[in-house]
Amino acid sequence: MTTRDALRPLSLARAAGDPDGFARALNDSFTGWGFAVVADHGVDPDVIAGADAAARAFFALPDTVKRGFHVPGLGGARGYTPFGVETAKDAFAADLKEFWHVGRDLPPGHRHADVMAPNLDVAAVPNFHARIYALFEALDTVGRDLLRAVARGLGLPPGFWDAAVAEGNSVLRLLRYPPVAAGAAGVRAEAHQDINVLTLLLGAEEAGLEILDRDGRWLAINPRPGELVVNVADMLQRQTNHVLPSTTHRVVNPAPERAASSRFSTPFFLHFAPDHVIETSPSCVTSQNPNRYPEPITADAYLQQRLREIKLA
Repeated sequence: MTTRDALRPLSLARAAGDPDGFARALNDSFTGWGFAVVADHGVDPDVIAGADAAARAFFALPDTVKRGFHVPGLGGARGYTPFGVETAKDAFAADLKEFWHVGRDLPPGHRHADVMAPNLDVAAVPNFHARIYALFEALDTVGRDLLRAVARGLGLPPGFWDAAVAEGNSVLRLLRYPPVAAGAAGVRAEAHQDINVLTLLLGAEEAGLEILDRDGRWLAINPRPGELVVNVADMLQRQTNHVLPSTTHRVVNPAPERAASSRFSTPFFLHFAPDHVIETSPSCVTSQNPNRYPEPITADAYLQQRLREIKLA
């Protein structure tokens, strides 16, 4: 069986008329693979196209201009992270990528302002922040809808995590993998697991994304254009006591005929609020699956711990 056979697209539109059926299908995909492909997600194609155009315009700027938006001390949470900085946990070479991060816009004096920095804008790209933030808000809504389905599928109230993510420290990443020179050290994204709750990825129709199955095989993910690739990340794996697994994945270097082309993608990392306490959900603890994490941890403490491991903090 290929991942295309196993990860048949799940229509988010089904959730309105058959919420239980959609929740079961989503959690079955997550339980088996840690990943799902979601169609009919309702994000306006014009919003996607606008953010994509803004991202490409930014990455086309001179390197010296882009580096002016790199903010030391933020762990890459906002603005620009240059090529060759982020390094997967336990990897020896940095990933072959550069990216821009936008997070939640907060009003002055917000209680999370000390850990959720303000966003940056790029005057050289018209309406840059507005176009990017429109996609942030759209994917934030889809992410919360999917998390409600996850809760339903676990037998929890659908709104179980609503408050935890309503002011979550979520991040939209505009990602560019530059052309790969022959003999380049490293890969576009070394094998890793995501830190957050759920990741929603646009742009995976360009070949390269692979997941590690339970038999140790790397399998390619090949969604159709516009579909979301969604995966369980480590915070949700921890909260569900591994009932929903966070699956190792990577982005491999392109085939020779595509090596001279950049690869663009847009992952949205749904996060809990910084002060949310990640503790094992009682419904996910059984005699066969005892509590792996008896000590709770706040989402921000967990995030900072993991950012240090990948050399962003």
